[in-house]
Amino acid sequence: MALTHAILAFLIKQPASGYDLAKKFNADFAQFWKASQQQVYRDLTKLESQGLIASEVVPREGVFDKKLYSITEAGKQFLKQWMLQPCDPAVVREELLLKMMAGELVPLQVLREEVERHRWLHLEVLQRYKQIERDYYEGKTLSTGLQLRYLALKRGIRYERDWVEWCDEALTEIAAIKQTTLP
Repeated sequence: MALTHAILAFLIKQPASGYDLAKKFNADFAQFWKASQQQVYRDLTKLESQGLIASEVVPREGVFDKKLYSITEAGKQFLKQWMLQPCDPAVVREELLLKMMAGELVPLQVLREEVERHRWLHLEVLQRYKQIERDYYEGKTLSTGLQLRYLALKRGIRYERDWVEWCDEALTEIAAIKQTTLP
């Protein structure tokens, strides 16, 4: 998946500025997709030159004008063609898991602290996702688009919940280990 696909998917919902898109990526969806503001603007320029999005300048009094991007019919067709292609599961590249594999090289306290830090980070994201769920989805009649976005959010909730549970398990097991050192 490329950043271009993620941008087009966000623009399906509503037009947005580059700033708003970058903010969305780095706040609400940081666990699904990370992108710097520079990367977002670079891809917006590319997408616009390809005719996949269009921009409109919205004048604002007292501040810089705002440039809103929206997806074009060509952009929808491009995104649709991409969606029709099968996708592979994501490759897991978790630095913490590598550290665990070589964990006997350092005191267990180092690993315990890192697992605790990860637990806190994942718990924080889980709480944010649960708040989004309460604010936008629970107890509401959802359109097809919202139902599908809710499914994506539920996957994120499960991912974060699983990480927290794994951290709890790892902390319990680390506490029970009698550390030996490598020769």
